[in-house]
Amino acid sequence: MQAAWGTPSRFRQAGPGHCRIGILALPGWSARPLDPRQAGCRPAGRRDPDDRRELIDIANYYRQDRCGRMVVRIQVCIIGGGPSGLLLAQLLDLQGIETVVLERRSRAHVLGRIRAGVLEWGSVELLRKAGVGDRMDAEGFAHEGIYLAAQNRGFRIDFNALTGHRVMVYGQTEVTRDLYDARDRAGGRVLHGVEGVALHGVDGSDPHVTFTHDGTEKRIDCDFIAGCDGFHGPSRRAIPASVLREFERVYPFGWLGVLSETPPVADELIYANHARGFALCSMRNANLSRYYLQVPADETAGTWSDDAFWDELRRRIPGDAAETLVTGPAIEKSIAPLRSYVAEPMRWGRLLLVGDAAHIVPPTGAKGLNLAFSDVHYLHEALTRYYLGDDAGIEGYSGRALARVWKAERFSWSMTTMLHRFADQGSFGQRIQEAELAYLEGSAAAQTALAENYVGLPF
Repeated sequence: MQAAWGTPSRFRQAGPGHCRIGILALPGWSARPLDPRQAGCRPAGRRDPDDRRELIDIANYYRQDRCGRMVVRIQVCIIGGGPSGLLLAQLLDLQGIETVVLERRSRAHVLGRIRAGVLEWGSVELLRKAGVGDRMDAEGFAHEGIYLAAQNRGFRIDFNALTGHRVMVYGQTEVTRDLYDARDRAGGRVLHGVEGVALHGVDGSDPHVTFTHDGTEKRIDCDFIAGCDGFHGPSRRAIPASVLREFERVYPFGWLGVLSETPPVADELIYANHARGFALCSMRNANLSRYYLQVPADETAGTWSDDAFWDELRRRIPGDAAETLVTGPAIEKSIAPLRSYVAEPMRWGRLLLVGDAAHIVPPTGAKGLNLAFSDVHYLHEALTRYYLGDDAGIEGYSGRALARVWKAERFSWSMTTMLHRFADQGSFGQRIQEAELAYLEGSAAAQTALAENYVGLPF
């Protein structure tokens, strides 16, 4: 695969003494076109970190094409301003690779999403590598294990003793906030309120993205498009149906989740199997708890009063936890459906899928955000190698990412089937689950296998 750098005519014609490569236009920079591969992975026009002169705002730095659209060129266009898109932009920026992030929603909406907060240790280290780990290390909770329960009796699996690793409880909202702050400090370009995003030419050497922003039709020419736009975004749909292979399992239940300003019921997460259905006791911080109940797929959150939720939670969790449970008003209540989904391939030409755009896991194994971050790890390494002149990382991205995806899918499916009530399996299925948990309690080998997968397989 060869880079489509083209000629200077493909770039906006900057004024005298301005750089014509990328999107930067600062006084005194060379106007000589340069393939960034000739200068390591740092593209021409990359500013010195000590230079405090401002970058031209990308929203105001375009040329017009024949259709009247405003056009800019960038190395990597990232679609989706959630944590995976922001982390990818941050890591690429540290390697001198220019990006722009397109996000349909406002920043306030992105930061208002309530999502999982359990980070594998590989994700923790990746965030530190990106320079966004300080607040996580100060405010997050490092957990060395989890509790599993059946028939209102629990036992603990010690991750640290079995694997030498832990997990970090730190809310996805906080991760996203840290990433936004880092992009702001770096002068990163994140466009919000983007509409009508469409991908073009991804199977050729000249991909581009068109969209509307601030009421104006615009276009970004780029070398690569990273689809970090989730299951419902346009990126995956750009792959022809004749190429895309999809694998899916939809579960006949969902999770009713409640967020409450109460202290957690335990120092670590509790996963409870019960004949009435699954329950999970989680947390965001010392005074913010997150609890879940398995409910039918067609249930609505509005049918559950706070009292009904707390009463049902007590029935399903271990007795000692039920006795000490602190309840309070729900500040957020919602139902999330459960599904397993994988799309292959994760690369089509110059398009590379990341996170929920390519795969979804049931939340039982705490793998959703972590899988997105492992995709980011593989992709930022592949792009860095590409701009150093090595195409192998891009060529192998889909295979490497999918190998880890399917292992995480297997683990999430196994946790889901072990802990949830399936109506069609009856009392026999319930006894099989209880026997599986009893075996797990007494087997160091079985606990080690679970612990290895929960803390995260190596990137």
